[in-house]
Amino acid sequence: MLIFNLRLVMDMKRKYVYITLTICSVIFASCKKELEEKFNNPENTSETSIAGFFTSMLNNEKVRPSYYNVRTFLLQEPGKFSQTNFFYNANDIYRHDDGYIGTYWKEFYHTSYDNDRQITLNGVMALYRLMEKAYRETSEADQAKYDLFMQAGRIILIYHASQLVDLWGDIPYSETGSLETSSTVNNAKFDDQKELYMEFISDLTAAATYFSDATATAQFNSYDIMLGGDTHKWRKFANALKLRLLMRISFYDESSAKQSVMEMLSNAAQYPLVDGDNVGSYNPQTEDIIIQPLTDYTGNLNNAIMEGGTYAAPDYLLNKVLLPVNDPRIPVLFDRYGKTENGVFKPNKEYKALAVNATVNDQETNWSSYSTWDSVTFLVNSKLPGIMITASEVNFLKAEAEQRWGNESNAKTDYETALRQSIVFYYYLNSTNTAYANRRETVPTDAAITAFIRNEQVAYTGSSNDKLAKIWTQKWAHFGFLQSPQAWAEYRRTKYPLLNFPTEGKLQGYRTPPNRLVYPSSETGYNPNYQAVQSKDTRDNKIFWDVK
Repeated sequence: MLIFNLRLVMDMKRKYVYITLTICSVIFASCKKELEEKFNNPENTSETSIAGFFTSMLNNEKVRPSYYNVRTFLLQEPGKFSQTNFFYNANDIYRHDDGYIGTYWKEFYHTSYDNDRQITLNGVMALYRLMEKAYRETSEADQAKYDLFMQAGRIILIYHASQLVDLWGDIPYSETGSLETSSTVNNAKFDDQKELYMEFISDLTAAATYFSDATATAQFNSYDIMLGGDTHKWRKFANALKLRLLMRISFYDESSAKQSVMEMLSNAAQYPLVDGDNVGSYNPQTEDIIIQPLTDYTGNLNNAIMEGGTYAAPDYLLNKVLLPVNDPRIPVLFDRYGKTENGVFKPNKEYKALAVNATVNDQETNWSSYSTWDSVTFLVNSKLPGIMITASEVNFLKAEAEQRWGNESNAKTDYETALRQSIVFYYYLNSTNTAYANRRETVPTDAAITAFIRNEQVAYTGSSNDKLAKIWTQKWAHFGFLQSPQAWAEYRRTKYPLLNFPTEGKLQGYRTPPNRLVYPSSETGYNPNYQAVQSKDTRDNKIFWDVK
């Protein structure tokens, strides 16, 4: 743990907390040096620009733990609705911020320059459409050398697009990108969410098949800033993402999901997954699908977490899931924190979180008596990677599938492996902080981890429903706020963990969290095709897979 002095300031009648630590203010321009050689002008869609567009797709701040995405979206929307982070118990807490969700939406579709933030948006949809245009304009004889980029780019596009479906439902997809491909503005229709999911799954199957015998080129190795051109890892990524989507629809179309998932799990050689080779003590840096910060990045999440009042530990995660079982992840997730009295800092004696139904006055007055997010792991760590999918998540998905449709012994093994991998993963995140290497936590012993797994509240015992509840709760805990869109999606799909959301005193129409995000005004006000989905655009409407 690492403790800094904190000071409180008033801003718009809300107390914000800032760490008094001098840091560099970093915007996208600071990364330009590393990327400029890998990105050609989008207006000159030459053959070589395909690789540059692909690199820019990977360098996306909706994956990297960047200030703006964490501050304005992850912590303010899915983080609150999944309780993976603390939030002020205000009367409007469940109401969307149209501007923030509009920016998130825009950052999927556009590559325009954002004057307010002084960055060029890396909209994966627009970039992939540019790749497709450049590919079509390349001679047939030369197209083969760009197939690697097109297949990997498709996986990245599906990763982001499926997340938009999980957040909104129907989205513009098939008709988007006219500005990039034909210099004309054609308003895109909203594609049906169910049909999109089926298309995503089919495309991931094709991509995994392609990468099963693809050979990387020197160009692909150079421009792939995420996986270094490792075609086997791209194959595993496609399969793992497919598994995620199949399990997401498994209560909506159980028969189809069951058939496809069990085929994958019964043939590991044909369907390799991002599962750490089923080893608890795996290496997240080499096995997980993560993207490292650019070499000249020096920012961190201090302001993102402190400004929005999300610094305190979330109630259910710490008080209900972790503390009762002495979870080994606690020291790398949270600081005890404390108070400064007469110039002397006095740390709290124990870890504990504020109750989720505490009043705003209690939250603002007494927060220092409670735990906060760990400083070394999260607040002042400029080396946090962007997380796309981890071995722990995959093994939790495998455990659920085996418990519901397969072998319970396999389910137990997968579940326990996932727990071990989650512990390893968070200690890995803690270890990435090279600036405070002397404050990093010591990895727990295998005996301590085994004792945790055998704890009655964690152990793989009880009825089938009890076991599924443990799988789902632990997977939710593993996601945390950095993967809050996945945590919120899985919470809506499984209805676990059993969260309590304060409703007293909330605004009419916003007494509870939404089932989906409503479309931003930046889309509804300018796309006439919105009329086709307007009747479904309510916060109470559910995503198609939310049927449990």
